[in-house]
Parts: sequence; C-alpha cells; structure tokens
Amino acid sequence: MIKYGFIGCGNMGGALVRAASNAVTPDDIYVNDFFAAKVDELKSECGVSGADNNYIASSCNFIVLGAKPQTLLVELLPSIADILKARSDDFVLVSMAAGIHISQIRDAVGFDCPIIRIMPNTPASVGEGMMVYCKNELVSEDNENEFKTLFSRSGKIDSLDEKYFDAATAVMSCGPAFVYLFMEALADGGVKCGLPRDKALLYAEQMIKGAAQTALVTGKHPGVLKDAVCSPNGSTIEGVIALEDRGFRGAATNAVIKSYERNKELGK
Repeated sequence: MIKYGFIGCGNMGGALVRAASNAVTPDDIYVNDFFAAKVDELKSECGVSGADNNYIASSCNFIVLGAKPQTLLVELLPSIADILKARSDDFVLVSMAAGIHISQIRDAVGFDCPIIRIMPNTPASVGEGMMVYCKNELVSEDNENEFKTLFSRSGKIDSLDEKYFDAATAVMSCGPAFVYLFMEALADGGVKCGLPRDKALLYAEQMIKGAAQTALVTGKHPGVLKDAVCSPNGSTIEGVIALEDRGFRGAATNAVIKSYERNKELGK
C-alpha cells in the first residue's frame, strides 16, 4: 500500500490535497500543518488523516513538502533528515517551494534521495490547475508514474527543465492572482455600466473560462482570437484601444517579470 504525506497545507498545499483525494484513496493520505484548523478542514472535507511530521517522514512513500522556502531548508528538512536516512524502503520527496532547486533540497536533507520539484497553482483544487515538474536521476519510472497518478486530478502536468522553473512559476503559479484582479476589474466595469454585482461577476468568470478554453482547444494564437472579436469600428476594438492606452499589455508583462525576479531571490 502506497502512503502519501503532505507537510504544509496552506492555500497551495491544501489545493493539492483536495486534488489528490480525488485521485487516490483518501485513507492513504496523511496531512500536517502548523495550523491545526487547516488539518481539521481537510480531514472533514476530503476524508484524509492527520499525522505529525515524524510519522509522515517515516511511513509515507511520497512526502509532499508545502513549507515556505526558508522554513523548508533551515527547519523542516533538517528536522526529519535522520528519520528519512534511516529508512530502508522507497520514498520520494516532492517539493513545491518557489525558487528552491533540487540541489538545495538534497543539501538540506544531507544525503542523496529521490526528489521531484513541482510548481502547481491553486486551480488544482477544482481540477483545472497547471503543474510543472522536474526530477533528479534517483526517481524511478514507477515513482514518476505514481506521482503523475497522485496529481492526475489536479489538471495539466508538464515536465520542464529546472532552469525554466522561475519563469514558469511567474506565469502559471502567480498568474491566477493577476487573472482574478482582471476578473474583478471587468465586473467593476459592468457594475459601473448598470449590471448587478452578482451578474457582472458571473459574466466575467464564465467569459474568462470560455476564452481560455477556446485558446486551448483551437490552438490559435491569442492575437488571432482577439482579432476575430474586434469588428471594424465596433465596441470591442474601442475597449482594446482603451486597455492599450493605459498600458495593459506592458503592465501584465511586467507583473510576470517582477514575479520572476522575486522567485530568483527566494532561491538565494
């Protein structure tokens, strides 16, 4: 029986627990967090079990590490390193810490072991997430396949060279916050034009979902899809010009760049 442990169940970690509980037997999932209320919430919602860090480190085959970057390296991994080193069975460390490389995780734990580095995003909690991952040479094909099974209900999973992780994180992990900001702004515009708040939010939410799905399904470039909506002398092109006048494209690009730079800082 394969056991799965999650240490750190904040917004991102909790989203992955929810996705995992839909992919494997919840009875095989063990969770822990500094805030007991988060553990209780996941136990009630997903049917998983609570456990302390030592149990997860000694008993779980996949140990998903949801601690903040510096906490992971300075506190968490050193505190369970001896337990991990004493194990004679198979286990894999799975880290979601932004900016932290596989080599840093290995150094913090103090010995060579299978490590998978991931970067997910919070839409994983509703099965529409995007996750990238890389691994070291000690991760077996069977373990990689089991990892994919564990998170198969989280959304799309893509293998990515570790050198691109900071950039990918800025786009797909920080990105939901940018989209929510845009979503709220669209709804505000609708309210200003007379729509009830609940209607404006619904229309903005479904529009963004539909637009993203259209791009994914058709494979067409966003510029082509944008042009298809913009009739000559129509209302949409007026709105596009208004966005461009206010630097919308540059602001969105700069948001990704600033997030990328911060990810690089977190790894130092």
